[in-house]
Amino acid sequence: MRARQAGISLGLGTPGPFNAITDVPGVRVGHSTLKTEIDGKQVRTGVTLIQPRAGHARLQPCFAGCHVLNGNGDATGLEWIREAGTLTTPIAITNTHSVGVVRDALIALEREELADPSVYWCMPVVMETFDGLLNDIWGQHVGPQQVREASALAESGPVAEGAVGGGTGMICHEFKGGIGTASRRLAPEQGGYTVGALVQANHGKREELRVDGYPVGRQLRDIVSPFAERGTPGMGSIVVILATDAPLLPHQCQRLAQRASVGIARTGGGTEDSSGDIFLAFATGNRDLPAADYARKDLGFTSPLAMLNNDHISPLFSAAAEAVEEAIINALLAGEPMTSEDGVQVPALTPQILRNALQLSGWNNKQVPEN
Repeated sequence: MRARQAGISLGLGTPGPFNAITDVPGVRVGHSTLKTEIDGKQVRTGVTLIQPRAGHARLQPCFAGCHVLNGNGDATGLEWIREAGTLTTPIAITNTHSVGVVRDALIALEREELADPSVYWCMPVVMETFDGLLNDIWGQHVGPQQVREASALAESGPVAEGAVGGGTGMICHEFKGGIGTASRRLAPEQGGYTVGALVQANHGKREELRVDGYPVGRQLRDIVSPFAERGTPGMGSIVVILATDAPLLPHQCQRLAQRASVGIARTGGGTEDSSGDIFLAFATGNRDLPAADYARKDLGFTSPLAMLNNDHISPLFSAAAEAVEEAIINALLAGEPMTSEDGVQVPALTPQILRNALQLSGWNNKQVPEN
């Protein structure tokens, strides 16, 4: 059950039809999930892959920008995005110790798909969070086959949430976390653009959890924390991908990425030294950008571009903050209880538990349409 299905509306904006990052036209998401036992070790991990356009990312780049709220994390490919302002590959999310193999697999996959010996190089974007409490992270069980599966399964429409793909073994606010997504569609007088968010939520302390502005975490302290036996509350990370069909330039994408911080703060996160909080935003509103083919000599000197005037960008910022906020809560509500191989229990935040905590915090039930 998602937040709106549980009668919990967040913010003032209107979600898109799927209430997911895939409401941005052309964006597709695929998961490959590993839930198995290997050599007596519990494996709970995977890969989530985001395709930014309906076509190949290298042949149809889009403008992008990134932001780091707290840098206790890793990501590949972001320096070139900061420098050049374009996203030219899919985005993959996995666990901390699998970044390298996922990056290498994306390079091999691109070489196969393009079959063009003149292509110089590939610099994929791969992001991560740590799943070592529930997953044998040192075993490095993610391999090229998971990347290929996530790529093959990438599609538009509803997005699976919770313990799927890269989010399989993640913990959020001391409950089972993982993948979450949401979107906001602006009114026609605001441009009619869509902003979608996808998070891999593996962060936060329980007592600081807030939902719709209410400090529900204070009502949930009696539920046993997985970190009571091992680890430190709040340890972990969150990565956020924001997508929009607005015609943003790279510096505006960076500004949009910064607003993920607002959504995280609204749910009580963003204050931990041990959290890698890294965000990427891309915009598909400018089409026909030059292909990322550095060997070609026949490209023109200029490209026609559109830019959303900054006087009209504030609604996009608000939409991004709301979408991230709701995506985190959706990730929590999609969680199911999970136990580590050494017996550590990670509870789920069920809709009923959350609604009870909200009511104890003074929240009044809101009737909202289901999405």
